[in-house]
Amino acid sequence: MQLPEDYVVDLTVQDPSRLRLLRGDLTEYPADAIVNAANADLLPGGGVCGAIHHKGGPEIADECGRLRRVDGPLRPGQAVATTGGNLQVKYVIHAVGPVWEGGNRGEARALASAYRESMRVADDLKLANIAFPAISTGIYRYPVAEAASIAVSTVVETLKNTRHLVMATIVLFDKSTLDAFATAAFALSHQHKDEYSYSIGILNA
Repeated sequence: MQLPEDYVVDLTVQDPSRLRLLRGDLTEYPADAIVNAANADLLPGGGVCGAIHHKGGPEIADECGRLRRVDGPLRPGQAVATTGGNLQVKYVIHAVGPVWEGGNRGEARALASAYRESMRVADDLKLANIAFPAISTGIYRYPVAEAASIAVSTVVETLKNTRHLVMATIVLFDKSTLDAFATAAFALSHQHKDEYSYSIGILNA
């Protein structure tokens, strides 16, 4: 399908729960929590991780350090929450995605867990909405189309069982990645026509 340059996708799971896909800056997105695509040691890194730590300030890194000293490094698929620091969100949820090694080393399971555990942490904190990046698709090299399919299906299934969380947004860095996630959402809605409602709108229209 032909998509406009800037658009937003909404996939309604069960009213009012929905998944939203759009292109933008995750660090500026208004949510109760944003998810950091973290490394196992919860150290400031590059990409989304670096931007979150830079804008959020040293309070986030300090809390990450305390968590690391107490609990050790995280495994792929795990997630923990810290303060949002100077960001406009209450919390940053740090989720460790898998490094792509060809797809036969449990990458899909770990990627799904990173999304699911982030949502569990947010739900335990009684948050209503959460915003994700495209976990593992940067320096961890996870193929975008495969990552999109896993992310969309996992978020939608998890939203069915959350008590407080009703809105999950995946904020993508560029249009090609947004297109891949939109395609995955459309495919899922087409497979489950009686369950999910799919719509596309113009961003900021």
